[in-house]
Amino acid sequence: MKVILLEDVKSLGKKGDVVNINDGYARNFVLPKKLGVEANNKNMNDLKLQKAKEEKIAREQLEAAQTFAKEMEEDVVVLSIKAGEGGKTFGSVSSKEIAQAYKEQKGKEIDKKKIILPEPIRSFGVFEVGVKLHPKVTGTLRVRVTEKG
Repeated sequence: MKVILLEDVKSLGKKGDVVNINDGYARNFVLPKKLGVEANNKNMNDLKLQKAKEEKIAREQLEAAQTFAKEMEEDVVVLSIKAGEGGKTFGSVSSKEIAQAYKEQKGKEIDKKKIILPEPIRSFGVFEVGVKLHPKVTGTLRVRVTEKG
């Protein structure tokens, strides 16, 4: 029996896959637990429409991420931190502070978890920080760290 999987099933396949399984397994396990539906013409057509919709949404999200990345490359976020003796920084700048400053200065939100910062910034100057906006898109944000006066 051919079945369209509605959820990921460990031994069969991923959601949306059309698999050929034994009739008994389908009737007694897959269909009653709503893990899949029979692959008839109506369900196959519904699957095609759903996949087309998901592809359209994924394409729109990718385009939005690319546009946001281009806008972000032109932006500069300015952060001020205290200076200790000899011009050394007193403290550091973390991804949380960068995200908060970007929201305050530019009015747009970035998730702090998506900011790629191997270690906190502990010096003054201009730094390029990566921001993972989409699995295929990584933007660059310039962060200027100045001395709080």
